[in-house]
Amino acid sequence: MIERPDGRRPDQLRPVRIHRRYLPHAEGSALISVGQTRVLCAATVEESVPSFLRGQGQGWITAEYAMLPRATQERTSRRTGGRSMEIQRLIGRSLRAITDLEQLGGRTIIVDCDVLQADGGTRSAAITGAFVALYDAVRWLQKRHLCGQEVVSDFLAAVSVGQVSGRMILDLCYQEDLAAGVDMNVVMTGSGRFVEVQGTAEEDPFSRRQMDEMLSLARRGIQELVSAQKKLLKVNQP
Repeated sequence: MIERPDGRRPDQLRPVRIHRRYLPHAEGSALISVGQTRVLCAATVEESVPSFLRGQGQGWITAEYAMLPRATQERTSRRTGGRSMEIQRLIGRSLRAITDLEQLGGRTIIVDCDVLQADGGTRSAAITGAFVALYDAVRWLQKRHLCGQEVVSDFLAAVSVGQVSGRMILDLCYQEDLAAGVDMNVVMTGSGRFVEVQGTAEEDPFSRRQMDEMLSLARRGIQELVSAQKKLLKVNQP
């Protein structure tokens, strides 16, 4: 059996650490580390909504995603490219899937996700950390009686899975991502419902059986991530 670069089992997550309320000025924030990948997530409350929602009595949640120039081995430009736009839309869609926008009222929560260091799985780490930042921003509003008490309906986390050298593995690092024949990102709620599945065959197409195997592996990983979120937030339900 070919060993993984960091010696993990095929079904093992990298060490996950989440520093809650990392930034003193943001309504909600979290610094999440997944192995050597580190993402800073900060939630900001704004008392307005996009023009297409004005007068409709509901709020909005959106996200921005960027990678610092030296988050990778070589410097990258600060300009927001197509990949960053695709990822930030994914983060926003995922967060809106577990929130009641009507209870949020006529305000917007913007979650900024900045990759400080990248070693694979940045979008998954961003979603997992963004949920913690969003949760605290909503609690900030609730303590001030500015929104409903059931804005957040479920937990939310994401993880990557893939096939490398014929094996299905969980939570790919950068080296594994480069070698993956199949790469998949899975976003799920704490209750086990899928929010989004992004899967690509880099070489040979994959079968339904292989897809089911990857989804089962992702589910187990996300259950671990949600357990870590619950322990951090000291709640059984949002």
